[in-house]
Amino acid sequence: MGDEDDEIATLHLARWDSRFWAWLIDFILVSLVLNIFSNPFHFFSGILAGNPFDFLVRSTGFLIYWTVMEGYTGQSIGKMVMNLKVTDRSGKPVRFPAAFIESFGKSFLLPFDCLIGWFGMPGKKLRLFNRVSGTIVIKTDYQEPAGIRYVREHE
Repeated sequence: MGDEDDEIATLHLARWDSRFWAWLIDFILVSLVLNIFSNPFHFFSGILAGNPFDFLVRSTGFLIYWTVMEGYTGQSIGKMVMNLKVTDRSGKPVRFPAAFIESFGKSFLLPFDCLIGWFGMPGKKLRLFNRVSGTIVIKTDYQEPAGIRYVREHE
């Protein structure tokens, strides 16, 4: 019974506040980039545009950003800053189809995605589209590469 297969992996699910800050970092960065390309002469005025076409274009931009970043590395820039990562339910890297489904919810339906997750699956730390895509968001540690040790001098 002391077999290595009996080991249980421990994954620390990310807290909602950490996920919010990661989302906010991504929202600001991607909004700024989208504003530069879509409306360079009115840089800040387009961040919270109310036009349905603008919403569709912006949401599609976010969908592409999150799908590519999280499908490739499991992390968006906001998640990197907050030491979070999207994985499958066993902690393995997420694949592009799952990243697309998971990202769709936060790109187009975030309020509903969160509310259904919070009230429909209390205590699970899942949005609806995390559940549908079979993904979770975990807390990670920033670690030095294997065989290297960083020494920090006292200031």
